[in-house]
Amino acid sequence: MLENSLNARVATFLRARPARGGAGLRRVTQSNIQPMSVPQEATQLARQLVTVPLFKNLAPEILGPIIALGRLTPMSAGTFFFTEGDDAERFFVLTSGRVKLTQLTPEGHQVVLGHIGPGDAFGGVGAFGDPSYPVSAETVESSVALAWTSGTMQHVLETHPTVAINAIRFIADRLHDLQRRYRQLMTERVERRVARALLRLVRDAGRRVDTGVEIDFPVSRQDIAEMTGTTLYTVSRLMSSWEERGILSGGRQHIVLLRAHALVAIAEDLPAS
Repeated sequence: MLENSLNARVATFLRARPARGGAGLRRVTQSNIQPMSVPQEATQLARQLVTVPLFKNLAPEILGPIIALGRLTPMSAGTFFFTEGDDAERFFVLTSGRVKLTQLTPEGHQVVLGHIGPGDAFGGVGAFGDPSYPVSAETVESSVALAWTSGTMQHVLETHPTVAINAIRFIADRLHDLQRRYRQLMTERVERRVARALLRLVRDAGRRVDTGVEIDFPVSRQDIAEMTGTTLYTVSRLMSSWEERGILSGGRQHIVLLRAHALVAIAEDLPAS
């Protein structure tokens, strides 16, 4: 897997140079950006990234020079690649870990727009001309991303039509997902929305264990409430009920789906079996 193949190569760097920060938010700075050491490193990484949606159908010999323009950026859990309103200076592709994208409402409530995993691009608005990031990107576990300056990635998009087309497809997929979730928010009962959110997390980050399928990164009930437009109380009530029915098990930021078919039935409003 992409995540496993890259973890070993950057593990030493992560241990040697953890993200630093004061009492406030910790985020990307020049001190935690690692340049490619030699051209061969970029070529090896290019071979691993050919399956990434942004770089689909690019030959390694073409992708290699693009990779060499980027910088490996390791971040520890609970830090920010960027926060909402920051200058959109960099474009990222996640190579390992998990990142949560969030926005704040005018009233100060946080909304979780989604979680992204290895191979996903984020923070690309600067390459398309927007001056600031509309969301925050927070790591939920130790993560590494390749980062390019927005100007560099804009040049890549202008000179490599395949990358530009892939970027458009990626943005279209994100838009379709947001449209679908907005429709669900407007039309579906909260029980179905929460079930769908859990199934989406299982689909994107599920790992088989003896008892079922585990969501393979820390996720809290508050996170799920912020993903589904409801309250922590409602999510806690629903998940406690589902635990009693043997549909899932959970602990602090830990969820295992025990009976997938039962949760699918709730999400799709099917008769209980």
